[in-house]
Amino acid sequence: MSVNSLPTPARGWRQFWPLYLLIAALLACALLVWQYWPQILLQSVLWQKNLHQQMTGLLQQVASHPHRAGLTLMGFSLLYGILHALGPGHGKVVIATFLATHPTRVKTSLQLTLMAAVVQGGVAIALVTVMLVVLKLSSRQMHLSSYWLEKSSYLLVAGLGLWLCWRAGRRLLLTLRAAGKGRGMTIQRILPAGHQHSESCGCGHQHVPDSAQLAAVVGWKTKSLVVLSMGMRPCSGAIMMLLFSKVIGVYGWGVLSAIAMALGTALTVSGMALLVQISRILALRLSRDRPVAEWQKVALNCLALSGGILLLAAGIVLWLSAQPAISGGIRPLFAR
Repeated sequence: MSVNSLPTPARGWRQFWPLYLLIAALLACALLVWQYWPQILLQSVLWQKNLHQQMTGLLQQVASHPHRAGLTLMGFSLLYGILHALGPGHGKVVIATFLATHPTRVKTSLQLTLMAAVVQGGVAIALVTVMLVVLKLSSRQMHLSSYWLEKSSYLLVAGLGLWLCWRAGRRLLLTLRAAGKGRGMTIQRILPAGHQHSESCGCGHQHVPDSAQLAAVVGWKTKSLVVLSMGMRPCSGAIMMLLFSKVIGVYGWGVLSAIAMALGTALTVSGMALLVQISRILALRLSRDRPVAEWQKVALNCLALSGGILLLAAGIVLWLSAQPAISGGIRPLFAR
């Protein structure tokens, strides 16, 4: 049986042309978005305003035509949630930073975005229901409670960043220690001809993160911090619809509208998460025939550490800049 030595000659840079093409396409899209971002944001706001006017009109019609107007209301609410999530928001900063700097399964990333949207919609419904329906408090007190929930969300963003920094720093330290102990040692293994490297090929080298590592990155503590930091702040559009539905006596339809908005938000954020995951998967497939070197492990841990630092800084800045809407304060850029 013919055998091959584990170390293989380095392939030329041409083998990575799909990655170069993807990077070029992403840079071109980023340049276009940067150039036309004010127009895109303005058009999104105009569409949202028009949709909100349509939804308030439909809420007034559901009392007399519940089936026809209610179904149309759900469709407009879904579209509103999709468009509303296209604007700048701290939730998208959290999920994009986390997925870009930490290896996760596609299923896990979609679960995170869906759970965050459900929590955000649920928080809005619970806030209005408890403050206005159960306790019969004023709308001013409800907005003040919403403000403190927003501040709590930003505090959780900083907490998530601190948690990721601690984990990444510990892994980086262990990697550097292992590299120091194993320096100068070379292990040569003989593999059969035509050996195909994979996650479980058993050749003794790690080519992609294994299931245990993926599970460790997104344990229940990390999942909880990601979901709560994204979803703790209630959706402002959902609160407006719930308030109006409460005033005109169709609160149940307002709740259904808020749920549809949350689903629309989940669709948009999940699409963004899929783009990040596709880029990561493509990079892993291009490098699956190569064992992960020590410097690459160090670089990945440094990337995770930088993601945690970014979230920590973003959470602190957002927490300090948040202002209650009832006081005429200006919302921070990434508040959604």
